[in-house]
Parts: sequence; structure tokens; C-alpha cells
Amino acid sequence: MNNAEIADLFDQLADLLELEGANAFRVRAYRSAARTIDSLADSLADLVAEDPALLQELPGIGKDLAGKIVQILRTGGLEPLDELMQRIPADVVTMLRIPGLGPKKVAILFHELHLKSLDELKLAAEQGLISQRKGFGKKTEESILEGLQQLASTGTRLYLADAKPFADRIVAELLELKSVEQASSAGSVRRRRETIGDLDVLVAASCSDEAMDYLAGHPLVEKVLARGETKQRVRFKPIPRCFTPDGNRVGLEMDMRVVPEESFGAALQYFTGSKEHNVVTRRLAQQRGLKLNEYGLFRGEERLPARTEEEIYAALDLPWIPPELRENRHEFAWAEQSDRPALLELADLQGDLHMHTTATDGTASIEEMIEAARSRGRKYIAITDHSRRVTMANGLDEARLRAHWREIRKLREHYSDIDVLCGIECDILEDATLDLPDDVLAEADWVIAVLHYGLKQPREQIRKRLLAAIRNPHVHLIGHPTGRLIGARPGAEVDFDDIFKAAADEGVMMEINAHPARLDLDDIHARQARDHGIPIVINTDAHSPHGLDLLEWGVYQARRAGLTRQDVANTRTSKEFRKLLR
Repeated sequence: MNNAEIADLFDQLADLLELEGANAFRVRAYRSAARTIDSLADSLADLVAEDPALLQELPGIGKDLAGKIVQILRTGGLEPLDELMQRIPADVVTMLRIPGLGPKKVAILFHELHLKSLDELKLAAEQGLISQRKGFGKKTEESILEGLQQLASTGTRLYLADAKPFADRIVAELLELKSVEQASSAGSVRRRRETIGDLDVLVAASCSDEAMDYLAGHPLVEKVLARGETKQRVRFKPIPRCFTPDGNRVGLEMDMRVVPEESFGAALQYFTGSKEHNVVTRRLAQQRGLKLNEYGLFRGEERLPARTEEEIYAALDLPWIPPELRENRHEFAWAEQSDRPALLELADLQGDLHMHTTATDGTASIEEMIEAARSRGRKYIAITDHSRRVTMANGLDEARLRAHWREIRKLREHYSDIDVLCGIECDILEDATLDLPDDVLAEADWVIAVLHYGLKQPREQIRKRLLAAIRNPHVHLIGHPTGRLIGARPGAEVDFDDIFKAAADEGVMMEINAHPARLDLDDIHARQARDHGIPIVINTDAHSPHGLDLLEWGVYQARRAGLTRQDVANTRTSKEFRKLLR
């Protein structure tokens, strides 16, 4: 298990302890440990392998917590958490996922109103019983009903960032088996969709038994659901902090198919999808007197070369099409270009222009974030803590912000290999004004304007707010433009045509926020922004050094949009990037 997964278990344990009314000091200890672990650059697994006693040198990690970390690494679980999950009804645990319902409020619903299921919660909200309790109101009831509706529509899909590591690990280990000649993920993971329903892995092997036996006995696998001669379906053990709507932790499922090597290319193309893309490729094959399916490529009874996807696409008079593009949107037009541009690569990015420090809700200091960025090869960054409107994140007012910038300017003088910009993530208020006055914003090197509140306002008011920010001469970027949280909170209703036209006219950039829960802009609107000539900036929105590793997921989103390094502003050198600023 990685650091983030261990931190998630401690966070979840703190939530359930608080729900049960446990000692506040104990709850804070687990939350503090989670923050320490999440911001740690070194792998806990590596520390334990070197010497478990090293854990106790970490801030807030004593003997008891160190023992629990070792237990998690050895077993994949946390005994006190499992015990709480047995005592607390699954639906009550799920209530913690409803926006606005923290452990204290869920405790009231559970212990005082005796609500033990989502159906009971819904009925109580509809009947107005919840708003009668102190600390609740009509808005809370409305949020509960909306949150329940959102949970029901989320299903069991996981973030790509949660699901992909499972596929990567299985594929890497399959390739070590003697009988396995090739192996690859397929399906929506290979296409890098935002969310994943289940996993698909394809194997070319001389015999299927070794691969299937390996998967059946894998320590991550909870149960073999089905096994045939060429296909096996398994369910993995529950993933921390990933839940189905009924409150159970998600057991991600995987289909593994074993094919002969001569069919691997055709099978990989077929099982990667999408269905819409494959409809077109099959039609192109028919137009050439061929038959294409998961078993191979045929001309009549003759089997044609199909060991690689390149051979399949060449037979259709096409170049190999990157999996991220295979949605039957613009990939075939891309393939027809004589000078096809290469899609963006992670290595193309030189800067990261959205991150937070302990000045607001980050877990690391300015210097620690600079050092973490340098260690990852970044050539420039922007420190962009929150403006004052975000009170829950200890947002900065004018005086604190100016003092914060003075500290940044002083520290950056010590670095010659990284350019550090004084930035701010400034809220666009509900009345279409910015959270800080122009004379303050004018002092910034870099201003991100964002929507955090009032996301349910009418489309016209959202349009007014975004246009006001775009037309402010000090704003450089619209960050996470819709404000959505995938599967948890729908974004604002944005008039993208008008917004993109204005941004293009004013020279304002648009963000792909790389956090797996945001990925905002999505791939469709990122493409639309590109078509308007708007430079895209891919940022991590990191709140810890560990968060600086999230760029990968933003790059996948950009690739699905068909973006190249020329379309993305932070592929440029620091000097070139600064020339783009208004």
C-alpha cells in the first residue's frame, strides 16, 4: 500500500471514531498522522523495510501509530477500523460522503434521530424532521437530498488514479511469468477515462493455466467470480475510501483474457475500445474486404498479421491511434493529417502553477514546496494560496497576502534553477466581484480566478461572474472552471462558448486541474478551449509535496482532448511562459 492509501485509512478511522463520540485527542492524533503521512516524500513501506523504528521519528507518529502502520503494510487492513465498520451500519458510514455532513452531524442523525439507512435519511429530510434539530436547517435537508441523488448516480465507478495502479501491478507481474509473452491493460483504463467501472487485462500466452492460477492466488484478489478456458473474472479486496452507494467498500473487479500471440494485436484493439471507435474500424475493414474482430484480421479464410495494433491500423490505411483518442470524436480526422502532431507527454511539462502552503490549507512550507518541485525537475512554479473568502482554508486577506509574498520573494532569491512566482487563488464572488482589490492583485506575478461558492447559481449569473474575472486585467488563468468534484459535486452551469470567446480575446488561459477528483476542464471542453486558441495550463493544485505528483492525471486528460505540447502553456521555458502573461 502507498502512503496515500495508509493516510486514507487513518482519516477514515478518525471519521468513525468522531462519529462514535470518541476522545477528541485520539481523533486528532489519527488526523494528524494522516496529514504527516500524506505529505511524506519517502515511502512508508521503504522506511519499514529499512527499520520500523524510523516511523517514530515522524511528526505525530508514536509507538502505537507506528505499530498500526506496520499492521497496514503487512495485512492491507486496520483492525480498529474493521471493528468500527462492523459496529456502524454501512449506510451510516456512507452518510459521511454527503456534502455538508461531517462526523458530528452524522452522529446526531444516527444517535439522536436513530437513522440507520439512506432510505430513512431521505424520508426524514423529505418530512422536514432534520431541520427541527439544532445545527440543521432547510438548506441542510436540501443538500442531503441532493447528495443522496448524487450518490445513487455515482454507482461503483472509481477514479482512474485509484484503479490504474491495480492494472499496472497485475500487468507487470504477469509479464514475469514464463508462459506469458505479452500483457497489457485494456478498456477504459487504457483509454484513461476519468472514472473506471472495472478493469480489463489482456494476455498473450502459450497456455492460459499459469496466468489464471497466478491471478486466482494473488494476495489482492478476494474471490474468483468466473473461470473459463480463456477468460477469468476476479474481485479485488476492498479499496480504502472507495464506496458503493450502499456503503460497502468497493471490491474492484477485473476481466483477464488470454489469447494466442498471433491474435494479440486484434484483441488489444478490440478490448481497448471504445465501442464507438470499434464500429468505425470494423466498417473500414469491411470496405477493404476484410473482417476484424477480437480473434484477428481476416481476408476470407486467410488470417492476416494481427500480432500488434500497428498491423491492425496499417491494414485499415491508418497510423496507430493513441488509446486516449479512441472515442470516435476526432481521432480519424487526426489520423488523416499528413503532419500528425504528437500528443502531450508528461516530460513536456516544465512548470506547475497552482499549489498551496501552510499559509492556508497546505501541509508544507513555501521552502518545502519549492524543494519538492525542484526534486521533480520543475523549472518554475507559482505559490497560489487561497484568498480570504475561503475561510475554512484560512484564506489570506490583503495584509497576510502581502506578507506571504514578501516571504516568497525573499526565499526565491536563494534559487537559480527554479523560477518561483508570487501567486494567489482568488475567489470570484457570488456578486461577480473578485475577493481581493485590484491594487493587491496588481502586485501578483500570477492570478488564478476560481469559483468555489455559489456553483448552483443560474447559468447567466455564472456567466457574469466568469466574464468579470476574465475581463479583469490582473487575472491570468481561470482555475478548475466548473468547480466540479467528480461523483460528489456537479459543476456550475457554464456558457462555454461565451466564456472561451472572451478568454481568447482577453488573453486569459484555462486550467486542466490534475487532481483526480477534479480533472476540470474535462477533455471535451479542453478541446473546445484549444480550438478557440486558448493556452491550457495543467496544474496539480497540490496541498503537499506528494500532491506535486498529480500532473500525470492532467496529462492524460489533455491527451484525451488531443492536445500537443504547443497547446499547453506550461511546456514552455520560464522565460517563454512569462511572455504569455497579460
